Amino acid sequence: MTNYSEFITPNKLYKMISYKELGLVNSKELFAKAVKGGYAIPAFNFNNMEQMQAIISACVETKSPVILQVSSGARKYANQTLLRYMAQGAVEYAKELGQNIPIVLHLDHGDSFELCKSCIDMGFSSVMIDGSHHSFEKNIELTKQVVEYAHAHGVTVEGELGVLAGVEDEVSAEHHTYTQPEEVEEFVKRTGVDSLAISIGTSHGAFKFKPGQKPEIRLDILEEIEKRIPGFPIVLHGASSVPQDVVADINKFGGKLEDSIGIPEEQLRMAAASAVCKINIDSDGRLAMTAAIRKVFAQSPAEFDPRKYLGPARDALKELYKHKILNVLGSNDKI
Repeated sequence: MTNYSEFITPNKLYKMISYKELGLVNSKELFAKAVKGGYAIPAFNFNNMEQMQAIISACVETKSPVILQVSSGARKYANQTLLRYMAQGAVEYAKELGQNIPIVLHLDHGDSFELCKSCIDMGFSSVMIDGSHHSFEKNIELTKQVVEYAHAHGVTVEGELGVLAGVEDEVSAEHHTYTQPEEVEEFVKRTGVDSLAISIGTSHGAFKFKPGQKPEIRLDILEEIEKRIPGFPIVLHGASSVPQDVVADINKFGGKLEDSIGIPEEQLRMAAASAVCKINIDSDGRLAMTAAIRKVFAQSPAEFDPRKYLGPARDALKELYKHKILNVLGSNDKI
C-alpha cells in the first residue's frame, strides 16, 4: 500500500509520498560506512535525463552508491514532479543494468523550511538546509526546524557552517568564510543534523582560482573539526577540479573559459580518506558535457538531431564520473 497523504499548494492538490515508495534510501547508513571505510559518496547534480543516465550507469559499472543532487534552480527547471519520477526511474534503471545500488535523492542548498518541507513531501530522502548566511543562532534555529520535520519522515538533513565563495545556480558569495572549528560541536548538538557542510577553501563554480594562484584546501581546519566531532559525517561543496584538458577542448571549439581552475584531485582524495563522506561535483560535469557538445557542433555544423550531440555529452559525463569514483572518491565496490 502506498504511504502518502494529501496536501495542498496554492494551485494544486498533491499526494505526499515517502521516498521509500520510490526505492530510495536516506544517507545515514551510507555515511556511517563511508566514514569507517575512508571514502566519500559522490553527490552528482542533475536536471535532465542524460545527466541521470550518465550518473547511474557510471555508478553501476563501478558499484558505487550515489547521491542524486537537485538544486533549487534545477527543481524549477526540470519540474518537481518529473524529478521525482526520474529518481524512481533511476532506481529501476540501475536494476536493469544489473546492480541495485543505493540511491539518495537530495536537495542541494535549500534556503528555507518551506522548500525543504516541499521536497520531503515530494519524495526526497535527504535535504540540505543552508542557513550559513544567517547568524549562528538563526542558523541553528532554522536548521533545527528542518531536522525536526525531516526526521519525523525518516529523511536525513545536511546543515552548513561557513560560506563558500563563487557562483553556481542560485548560490552566490564573493568571499570565503572558513568554518570555525569551535562552533561545530555546539551546532551539531543543538540542531541534530546528520551531516555538516564546511568551508575549508573549496568554491562554487568553474572559476575558483586564477592562474598563478595555488589552490589549496585547509586540511588543518578539517583535522581540527574531526577532533571536535569524531566520526561525524562531513561534506565538501564546490569540489570540482575543473579539468584543464576539458577546458582546453571547450575553448578549442569556440568557448571562452579563460582562467578556469579548480581544486586539485589529490587534495580531495586526502579529504575523502578522512571524515569527509560526501563530495559535491557539479561544474566538472557541466564542463564535460559542454566540451562534447561543442565538439559535435564544430565538427558537424549541419547536425540538428539532439541525440547526436546529447549522446556524446552523456558518454563524456559518464567517463568523468567513473574517473571521480575510482580515483578521487574511492567509493567503488562499496555497495
